[in-house]
Amino acid sequence: MIDGVVIQTLFPHPDERGFFKEILHDTDAFFEGKFGQLSHSNMVEGVVKAWHVHKTQIDWWYVATGEIKLVLYDSREKSPTHKKLEEFYLGEGGQDAMVKIPAGVAHGCKVLKGPANLIYVTSSAYNKDEEGRIAFDDPTIGYDWVQGMPITNKNIT
Repeated sequence: MIDGVVIQTLFPHPDERGFFKEILHDTDAFFEGKFGQLSHSNMVEGVVKAWHVHKTQIDWWYVATGEIKLVLYDSREKSPTHKKLEEFYLGEGGQDAMVKIPAGVAHGCKVLKGPANLIYVTSSAYNKDEEGRIAFDDPTIGYDWVQGMPITNKNIT
């Protein structure tokens, strides 16, 4: 596992009305009480959003509906897992979990079953100077986003 990435499995409490699920507590050890912003991204099937990387901001991702493939790449030069790549399948058909993405870990996702609703918390409010972008086809990372379900340029951000 990439250093600092944490997967917290979630447990729904179902009954005849549906279910209730606790997603995040400010006392969760992997959260560290660092709240900056809560966001919701609705994405259609086949969309790729890659790559994003933050200087200091931490992200916590949860997929409420749909299914995504979350891909992480450790771009931190001093990390023991530098250049390690990892994939996670989240949401329907994948893990029911929240994922902590440390600062300096490039991340992106591909929607496998849409629409997908990604709910995410960040450790700080949006700041354009904090967010970095890396091309989806960056040769340094060498990840093939096209494998499986094809994408088009209109679906890449």
